[in-house]
Amino acid sequence: MRFSLPSADIYVPDGVEAAAALARTTHLAIAAHQDDIEIMAADGILRAFRQPDRWFTGVVVTDGAGSPRDGVYEDCTDEQMRGLRRREQRKAALIGEYAAVVQLDHPSAAVRRATDRGVVDDIAEVLRATRPEVVYTHNLADKHDTHVAVALRAIAAIRLLPAADRPGRLYGCEVWRDLDWMPDEEKVAFDLSAHESLQAALIGVFDSQICGGKRYDLATMGRRKAHATYFASHGTDVTTGLSFGMDLTPLIADPARDPGRYVLEFIQRFAQEATDRVQRLR
Repeated sequence: MRFSLPSADIYVPDGVEAAAALARTTHLAIAAHQDDIEIMAADGILRAFRQPDRWFTGVVVTDGAGSPRDGVYEDCTDEQMRGLRRREQRKAALIGEYAAVVQLDHPSAAVRRATDRGVVDDIAEVLRATRPEVVYTHNLADKHDTHVAVALRAIAAIRLLPAADRPGRLYGCEVWRDLDWMPDEEKVAFDLSAHESLQAALIGVFDSQICGGKRYDLATMGRRKAHATYFASHGTDVTTGLSFGMDLTPLIADPARDPGRYVLEFIQRFAQEATDRVQRLR
């Protein structure tokens, strides 16, 4: 595989040759940063975990150099953080028994530039090598610029493929903004009841972020528990963990569809639902 940066890295936990490892992929995550995969794409990880006919591959687009740091990591340079975060992502791939993890190593600023074709071309290269059934990326209502940029680059990369080679489903997932505001019938609800200890271990690997000042481990597992309880107001809990996704498949089924208009339509439907409820109960 040819990537735009020589520092891009492919790690295969079970030692299979890289092309074969990628070709077995059924579920693929395209994420901005190290640890985003484990926060947003647990559904794909769990669906593939120890399943002979399913394999999960993760793609990290950025280099992780600009992450916050504290404690034992506070004196780390950007270059040291790049190395630390790359090793942490490899550990997560080993624990989660991923098919592979691909780290493209782009600076965040390059990802946010729509004119930088290297990011789109690199994602398209991975897509051609994996041909996944399902792709997880960031949701278009996320409040982190780099996350939304990655989602847009993923959509652009998928649109480069012939229609027959595109994934069957594309989901935009939660990291920096929950999707519990969406109308229930439009949420894609991922049941994350299984393997809670594995889920916790995967997030806990990223010590440079947790000890560096962000308790992603507690927040992520807590959000999944909260979603499970608050999803339905008039029934008992049927799951112990939930995360929500935004179905982005229409954006790859119809390449002419505008992503900005698409996410605005979700927001408008939420606004209408809230307004209608208030008017009905006045």
